[in-house]
Amino acid sequence: MIGAAIKECENATTILENFELLGFPYPKDLKFLLVFFFLLMYLLSLSGNGLILLVVALEPHLHKPMYWFLCHLSMMDMMVSSVMLPKLITWLVLDNGVICFAGCVAQLFFFHFLGCTECFLYTVMAFDRFMAICKPLHYGTIMNHRVCFCLAVGTWFAGSIHGAIHASLTFHLPYGWRNQVNYVLCDIPAMLKLACADTFINEMVTLIDIGFVGMACFLLILTSYIYIVSAILKIPTSQGRQRAFSTCTAHITLVGIYYVPAVYNYIRPPSQDSFDGVVVMCYSAVTPFLNPLIYTLRNKEMKDGVWKLCIRKLQC
Repeated sequence: MIGAAIKECENATTILENFELLGFPYPKDLKFLLVFFFLLMYLLSLSGNGLILLVVALEPHLHKPMYWFLCHLSMMDMMVSSVMLPKLITWLVLDNGVICFAGCVAQLFFFHFLGCTECFLYTVMAFDRFMAICKPLHYGTIMNHRVCFCLAVGTWFAGSIHGAIHASLTFHLPYGWRNQVNYVLCDIPAMLKLACADTFINEMVTLIDIGFVGMACFLLILTSYIYIVSAILKIPTSQGRQRAFSTCTAHITLVGIYYVPAVYNYIRPPSQDSFDGVVVMCYSAVTPFLNPLIYTLRNKEMKDGVWKLCIRKLQC
């Protein structure tokens, strides 16, 4: 086994033209159901998040910082779904997981770029709720158009730097003839297993960087909500408290859905077992579908906006 690995790595200077994603084990008689499920999730994610973008654009009363950031979240969800699901559906239909080298690099980059950007965006959205509830008199002045634009652009820029660092560190390593990626996408832990070099530095950078970013954002979100809950409890009327809580419940739910797979995949000791693939598929397929559903069901302004849009279309 060691001799074979050494022999493979003797050809590490050879540039691989492609990798093969092995996907996940599943009963063959469930192929049609799996293809239908992932295709349905993909289409619902695109249509649901596209509906949010359309509603916010057409309804003037939704032109607020909260919905500006929600639009960016919807764009991210559409992109997250597109990073993995089309290739996964192709693998299921054709039983062929071949992906070119550049495609593998792009998939890893965009997966971490969007994941990190989403983490920063949830933090910005928590700050927005903090300002709206705890500092209502200064909210309009502080969260003006320029600040909202800079915060949104800053999350995308920081996420792109994060993705570029991890993509360059991962694919700077030499690779031998082995090109079978035992995973559902080109992700860092799976790619490091194919590298013909010491990956200790890469593993530490992944753990420290993702752990630090995730923990820092989580603590900022937690701190924001400690102040938010404290401010809400001081509201004299139950109706006022309920209205304030209603603007936060959707965001809290999405943060929980985001952090569970992130912690499982990157903060714990790496294993890359079959359940890891299930977790990342849930993040890429189910979460982008749930986000617009949660925001439209738990937010009265969004429900009213969707209802008005439906009535407008029926009248045309």
